[in-house]
Amino acid sequence: MSHRSLPTASKRVLPALVFGLVCIFSVQHSAAQTGLWASHSHDAQHTGVSSVAAQRFGKIHWQVPVDLAPPTGEIFIHYGSPLVTAANTVIVPVKSGPDRFRVEAHNGATGALLWRMGTGYRAPVAAFLPGLGPTLDRDRLLVPDNAGSVLVRKSPNLANGKVSRLYFYGAANYLADPQPYQQNVLINTPLTTDAKGNVFFGFLAVGPTPIGLQSGLARITPSGVGTWVTVMDLSGDPSITEVSMSCAPALSSDGSIVFVAVSSGDFGFGYLLALNSRTLAVINKVRLTDPASGLDATMTDESSASPTVGPDGDVYYGVLENPFPDHNDRGWLLHFNWDLSQQKIPGSFGWDDTASIVDASLVASYHGQSKYLVMTKYNNYASVNLGDGHNRVAILDPNASQDDPVIPTMKVMRAVITQLGRTRDPSFPTFPGAVREWCINTAAVDPFTKSVIVNSEDGKLYRWNLTTNKLSEVIKLSGGIGEAYTPTVIGADGTVYAINDAVLSAIGK
Repeated sequence: MSHRSLPTASKRVLPALVFGLVCIFSVQHSAAQTGLWASHSHDAQHTGVSSVAAQRFGKIHWQVPVDLAPPTGEIFIHYGSPLVTAANTVIVPVKSGPDRFRVEAHNGATGALLWRMGTGYRAPVAAFLPGLGPTLDRDRLLVPDNAGSVLVRKSPNLANGKVSRLYFYGAANYLADPQPYQQNVLINTPLTTDAKGNVFFGFLAVGPTPIGLQSGLARITPSGVGTWVTVMDLSGDPSITEVSMSCAPALSSDGSIVFVAVSSGDFGFGYLLALNSRTLAVINKVRLTDPASGLDATMTDESSASPTVGPDGDVYYGVLENPFPDHNDRGWLLHFNWDLSQQKIPGSFGWDDTASIVDASLVASYHGQSKYLVMTKYNNYASVNLGDGHNRVAILDPNASQDDPVIPTMKVMRAVITQLGRTRDPSFPTFPGAVREWCINTAAVDPFTKSVIVNSEDGKLYRWNLTTNKLSEVIKLSGGIGEAYTPTVIGADGTVYAINDAVLSAIGK
């Protein structure tokens, strides 16, 4: 869906309140945990690559709403990603009221409800409402909560699990005067955990607190020690006000670097940061620019784009163009080397998408030199700056270029293969080729069947076969609806999960 047209010390290290023991397990360490889908876009690098083969699309086995009162008409909400444990428990973030959220655990095979946990999480204000973004750390489920705290539920596969709470700014500070923290501190990104169980997230300080919190990036260790740094200090720019809305932090493959974007707010400008993951010290930062105009790229709170880290350490992050909408409202997928010191070939779509990684061997028609390719949405919005509505998904070569389809004087990543949407979009009667958009903000890549699972606003889920470059399977999930982009997930037993019309469907053989 295209979006609408248009003073205290900054760093503290304090003990967080922990009830019970905290297990030090990892998402990355858990590669042996076949089937674990631990976070937004699968893992801390946001590759979207499944460790099990997706089942065929035989039928919908079960469904559960992710919004108990969805809006009428188009849905401008970024629902949080489902997660799946190695034991095939599906964790579902649910919007349970106008500003209320809970998490549910379902048996992946049957859909039976195992347990339900309420939260005090409040979504930050944005044109596309941010979702609840939990993460799995093997035997721990970590969930954003109110006052900038994190709920920790042990044993997510069991009906009963001990729940504790972490405060990145210290439990003693919270307990001394809870109300200002409850009113004024909001987590505004999904959570990300590293191989040692440290959790990272962005937070907003929207009003005063007794210790003078300012918006920034937080880190909490498995033992409950919280650290934070303000976005102003991270960027060195007093105009920067937030970790970019819904931008899940990403980690290098060795866990030593955390990547996150910060911005000056909705339709502002921003930076991509490379930080020491232990100290949050700045390794490097880059001011994000439009590669065609050279002006500051536009950062919008409507986006849920998050950095992706490739197998070679390269970093990919989507932004909106400036001037808007000179690039047909597509934005750009900016591309940097491992420490952000070198900018590389951009992709030709990026504004609200987290790129996925595709091993080059999966694409039969590819004969280039890159060891991996990048999968992304590739919309061409009808009626926007000469757009024709030919909305696609694409597999791109990050190291080869072609002329940009919108601004031919620009060089962008070469499209290896693409797939045009399959359903006519009646909203644009004067554009006969206009089709409904692919409805993903992160795709599920299945290297075992050499395919990508993609969801569409036409209400259908598709399997894109990378060997034949055909849509080899399709199943109807809903009648189709315009909605903010949603994630696709592959579970521990190969069941595929997709959100369409505010309902999560479990699809398999």
